[in-house]
Amino acid sequence: MLSYLKLVFIVLYTTLCSFLALILSIVDRSFKSYFWLSRVFSKGILLISGIKIEVQGLENVDKDSVYIFVSNHSSQFDIPALQYTIPTSASIVYKKEIGKIPLFGWQMRIGPYIMIDRQNIDNALKSIDKAKKMMSQKRFSVLLFAEGTRSKTGEVQPFKRGAFYLAAHAGFPIIPVSLSGTEKILPKGKFKIRKGTIKVNFDKAVSTENIKSRKDEIELMEKVRNIIIQNIGKEN
Repeated sequence: MLSYLKLVFIVLYTTLCSFLALILSIVDRSFKSYFWLSRVFSKGILLISGIKIEVQGLENVDKDSVYIFVSNHSSQFDIPALQYTIPTSASIVYKKEIGKIPLFGWQMRIGPYIMIDRQNIDNALKSIDKAKKMMSQKRFSVLLFAEGTRSKTGEVQPFKRGAFYLAAHAGFPIIPVSLSGTEKILPKGKFKIRKGTIKVNFDKAVSTENIKSRKDEIELMEKVRNIIIQNIGKEN
């Protein structure tokens, strides 16, 4: 019963924040207020759900630099955990289908986030180009879930190349981010929210300066994936 009450409060809170985000993204095209609200929203979601956050490695993130944050993904709570803990303005790459959700999806489309259509390669490449321009011109970091979808077991799935194609062409370093505990709080396909602690680990930046070929991208992808897996193993 308590879990359903949490869901009701989360829906109401999300609706209110989505409406505010829609307004802010229209009146403030610098998106400073939008990113501020995203942190307020995420903190509220975590409080309503009874979730604590433990963060390690913030010393590895320079607040004035631009990064590609690459994280594992196993729960809907990954996003509020990262929106709350990433200390820079980070644009999230999200699936096209999410953009269709009333208010919530609309504010994401108008805001500083990047929609990607995985079924259309040309559109997906355009999204990556948009992310590159946003990083270079607006100095926003980008957050990508390299697995492409949530893991059902909590184990890190094979990575997609999108994040590393972007890294190769944008030239900004990658911060590997390891999330642990979210799969227990709200597993994929479940609606029962459990109290718990989410552990977030920001590893040292990985350089992308010498990525010249597809082979280099794949080697970078495996290197980042292994770092994330190793850090999750330390946290568990």
